[in-house]
Amino acid sequence: QVQVAESGGGSVQAGGSLGLSCTVSGLLFSIDEMRWYRQAPGKQRELVASLRPDGTTTYAASAKGRFTVSGDIPKRSIYLQMNSLKPEDTADYFCSANAKRTILSQPRDYWGQGTQVTVFS
Repeated sequence: QVQVAESGGGSVQAGGSLGLSCTVSGLLFSIDEMRWYRQAPGKQRELVASLRPDGTTTYAASAKGRFTVSGDIPKRSIYLQMNSLKPEDTADYFCSANAKRTILSQPRDYWGQGTQVTVFS
């Protein structure tokens, strides 16, 4: 069974920093990409940042310049460093791994349960 686990959420004052960690366990053939999403109350889930095995990263416009995604996908671990946090960053943050169970499998997304981030002014 594949499990995705996030940690590191919490509450922080605006302008502060938080770091989120994500690890993947279980039998997988490969991971093509790992991503951070967030979902604020009453809003749709949105992609925040992604990391590919070759080190390629992407960021949402709202995250550029403030958030940094890093990690080691072969080791199934990524990290999201969030700086200069704003109240509008308040959301549940989810990690996902786009992966194949076997060499013949189609890739699919595996999701964590999420971790809450609250930024207060």
